[in-house]
Amino acid sequence: MWESRRAAAVPGSVFALMDAAKGRARAAGLEIVDLSIGSSDLPPPDVVLEVLRGATRDPGTYRYPLFSDTAPLREAAAGYLARRFGVRLDPAREVLPLIGAQEGLAHLLLAVTDPGDTLLLPDPCYPPYLGAAAVAGLNVVTLPLRPESGFLPDLDAVPEGVRPRVLLLNYPNNPTSAVADAAFFRRAAAWCRARGALLVHDHPYAELTFGAYRAPSALEAGLEGVVELHSLSKTHHMGGFRVGFAAGDAGVIAALARVKGAVDFHPYLGIQRAAAHALSLPDEVGRAGAAVFEARRDALIPALRDLEWEVTTPEASMYAWARVPGLRDSVAFAVRAAETTGVAVSPGAAFGAGGEGFVRFALVQPPEILRGAARRLGTVPVQ
Repeated sequence: MWESRRAAAVPGSVFALMDAAKGRARAAGLEIVDLSIGSSDLPPPDVVLEVLRGATRDPGTYRYPLFSDTAPLREAAAGYLARRFGVRLDPAREVLPLIGAQEGLAHLLLAVTDPGDTLLLPDPCYPPYLGAAAVAGLNVVTLPLRPESGFLPDLDAVPEGVRPRVLLLNYPNNPTSAVADAAFFRRAAAWCRARGALLVHDHPYAELTFGAYRAPSALEAGLEGVVELHSLSKTHHMGGFRVGFAAGDAGVIAALARVKGAVDFHPYLGIQRAAAHALSLPDEVGRAGAAVFEARRDALIPALRDLEWEVTTPEASMYAWARVPGLRDSVAFAVRAAETTGVAVSPGAAFGAGGEGFVRFALVQPPEILRGAARRLGTVPVQ
């Protein structure tokens, strides 16, 4: 009776099925190894927590935060982007704090699109992208991400009749762990500018990179018609704090600020202080966390190959994306795996039709547990 068309259009979550399967496994006495959720299990840096603790004892942090109060975080974010990517931004006009990048994307689409506009979206993709598009009333046109192309979209294959308002990209990618270079972003930005489209780059894994690889920023292709979303959830392990920032085209940032001003205040001032301190830390701090995930990658990938599953060694992110030979129903497989072994993975179909036949692993357990989880999954029949 009360459900709006917007709410009804939001896709149901496969992860509710996974939660139920995990519950049945627990009831059966199985040990649960949950690799289905990409939430870092590492703690934030101690110095960041100390800043937050100090802020909770400061009564000046208890009030509603105004835009002027966000200046230290905006300046820290601009400093990080300049130091890391060589991108110079005006903290007053081209940077805006977010209550997490997921919230930021939903509000951004409301700020820059009208119902019926077209959003170009990768397939597979992070599921909340589809929910945000539904709430905004957008027409979604998918861009297939295929292994043979390195899970990069072929923009030249977009039909001539498609007139996108927004192209949404995400590299390092969730769920595939694929990476993109600076040349790719230059091509994507030029493609969007030629069509009057906005390039939105979701960049939460910017510092979770392995070996010699370092992820570029879409902002390196210029700020005009480009906006990037950053999060402290992964690199600084602050997922529950709900803090991030948007940066880029000043007109886009102004539109986003207008929408956010109607529906929320900014993050708690103590969290802002902690986030600003985190963004100002030496790069080695973030690299320490990346090294932990790299060691986990190095444990899991050979174990999956021992099962004869097809998996590329990721250069970044906190995931492994594996094709299971003969798998035609990844949801049924993931539910069966959780119920019979206690190992929970994300079914590829949860990320879109292009994910069928795959499963995603979140590298959120120590190496030996990941190896054991792979061995347990090897006992689960594919069909």
